[in-house]
Amino acid sequence: MARNDSAVHPEIPDPDDGLFGPDSASWKVLGERTVILGGMRALLMHAAHPLVAAATAQTGTYASDPWGRHRRTLELTYTLVFGARAEAIAAARRINAAHRSVRGVDPLTGMAYAATEPDLLLWVHASLVSSFLLYERLTVGALDPADRQLFCAEWVFLARLLGVPVGRVPSTPDRVDAWVDAVTASGVLRPTDGSALLAAIIRRPAKGLYGVKLRAAAFLALHTLPPPLRDLYGVDHRRVDQRLLNALCVAIRIGRRGLPERAHLIPPAVAARARTQRIPQPGRAG
Repeated sequence: MARNDSAVHPEIPDPDDGLFGPDSASWKVLGERTVILGGMRALLMHAAHPLVAAATAQTGTYASDPWGRHRRTLELTYTLVFGARAEAIAAARRINAAHRSVRGVDPLTGMAYAATEPDLLLWVHASLVSSFLLYERLTVGALDPADRQLFCAEWVFLARLLGVPVGRVPSTPDRVDAWVDAVTASGVLRPTDGSALLAAIIRRPAKGLYGVKLRAAAFLALHTLPPPLRDLYGVDHRRVDQRLLNALCVAIRIGRRGLPERAHLIPPAVAARARTQRIPQPGRAG
């Protein structure tokens, strides 16, 4: 697929290719298991915005089922990116329909909020794009500058599908980072009940191998936050933490190289590639 406007247009020739197709940056980035861990960082960023936290709290999922909410968010993201075209469009419509009923007044700030408000949608969008690109760079490192640019362009289209005016969406990695920096410097972000609950859940100890993986994921999420947000969450990021972060990311990148492709790709990416017949399906000849 050429790197032009057709790469981010839904009317690509084969409906099975979905919105972007196997050659897209979105498939390359979101297919990686370690990149998906960036969703935890993005959730922390979302919860630090009082109006986003208030909109989320209206559904009750922060308190009752935070991991379930995270899982459902990822599943919808997978469908938008890896689903066939009709599935992706249907997922966008479900998200938009759910957003239309979420509105109220934030008790923390006294400000009105609505899940369809472009500034709130943009914070959610920019947090995800920023986190996914950061985790790709730290844990995979396969994207060149053109791929990073293409990823942002593809997600401008996703943001438009989800109700953000297209002219408002930052369309390059530098603009995404600048938008995140502007919001973090604006003073709007602050501790919320949602952010405190989410941080407590992420930091909650767990036993066994799952506990080891969760601690590593939590460390990555908390210590890769923008510095103002690290302060908001009480993260003491010292030189030794930066060295540990660097070592962890190097270990992940090296470990990934020794794995077969299916071991480092998420199942929806494997299924999507099989669906488009770019790779042989299990049990079939190449």
